Amino acid sequence: MIFLYRILINFIFIISPIIILIRLLKKKESVERFKEKLCFFSKRRVNGKVIWFHGASVGEIQSIIPLLEKIGKNSEVKQILITSNTLSSSKVIEKLKIKKVVHQFFPIDTNFLTKKFINYWRPSSVFFIDSEVWPNMILNLKKKNIKINLINGRITKKTFKRWKSILKFSNYIFSKLNLCLASNAESKKYLQNLGVKKVKFIGNLKFSQSEQENIKIDDKFKKFISTKKVWCASSTHNSEELFCGLVHKKLKKKYKNLLTIIIPRHIERVNKIENELKGLNLKIHTHSSSKKIDKNTDIYIVNTYGKTKTFYNYCKNVFLGGSIINHGGQNPLEATRFGCNVFHGPNISNFKEIYYFLRINGISQKITNQRQMINTLNSLFKKKINSKKIQKKLNLVGKKILDLTFKEIELII
Repeated sequence: MIFLYRILINFIFIISPIIILIRLLKKKESVERFKEKLCFFSKRRVNGKVIWFHGASVGEIQSIIPLLEKIGKNSEVKQILITSNTLSSSKVIEKLKIKKVVHQFFPIDTNFLTKKFINYWRPSSVFFIDSEVWPNMILNLKKKNIKINLINGRITKKTFKRWKSILKFSNYIFSKLNLCLASNAESKKYLQNLGVKKVKFIGNLKFSQSEQENIKIDDKFKKFISTKKVWCASSTHNSEELFCGLVHKKLKKKYKNLLTIIIPRHIERVNKIENELKGLNLKIHTHSSSKKIDKNTDIYIVNTYGKTKTFYNYCKNVFLGGSIINHGGQNPLEATRFGCNVFHGPNISNFKEIYYFLRINGISQKITNQRQMINTLNSLFKKKINSKKIQKKLNLVGKKILDLTFKEIELII
């Protein structure tokens, strides 16, 4: 099976220039840095111990920021290498204020490139995040006797069925992992069935909170938003912005001073979103614009990275995207930590246990159509902001998971 996998991944490598060119045109790759995926490194390895973390995209990287803050204080660790696959995640890492952290894009998982990557960075230990399992990288790390660990491990039922269909190969790959810290009980069971020898269920790292908070907002915008009845649609995906725009139009018949803030999951889609919403005769303002905000603005689009917490601090009714479409939802915990009321669509399979926790604490609601969203917002506009009690509870849960995860990592590094 590894032979067939290598044929497939080598074919992807051969056509990678075409794939990268298309992604460059769509602004999903960095013109300056895409070559890192082919192991043309833009950062230097320092002398001493290097610890490596790899996560696919923004959500995975954000979940380990509290860990990075702790590990950065360890004098034995000289460099923390973070790799990811997406441009958006690299933007998040650029904003971190942890001196030892360097970011590179994860290489294409060919046998040759993974060997080159390992020989250059020579990590002491490796921590893959969530469900990142790359056969060639894992096999070549194992050959170097480098410990490979999976933290905040998450295997969905769908993913498990795929791996189970090639069970012999799955056991061969997953048995190479030193330790897996599962994010939920379901993932623990699946990881054990796939051949991981040592699995522990500590909890979802996404409950933990970074010490680095950036909630500054322009005074003029603060004054502007104070005059509005405001709600936020965050981490939205294709078609969800139009859905929210239609909701805004209907709500505005009742609330003349209504403002809808939209924070798309992928900001390279902003031009498309603007055109869709202008088609509804809505007045749009983008966050990066130097123009004065028109007092009649309907939709305020946040088209810069790393501003989500700022808007959660001033907008307490938040719809979490990726849930109307069949995507699996986005992480609602950041919003709830700022005392926001959260509502979402029916498709939240990526965060089932988190939404269950929020629902039983009365701070999240499910909507399935525009009418339900309008009714929910009507109700939330009359509701008081969530108490500090739930924020404190979330912080306590997150701190416990973070401390237990850090103890396990300390034993390894």
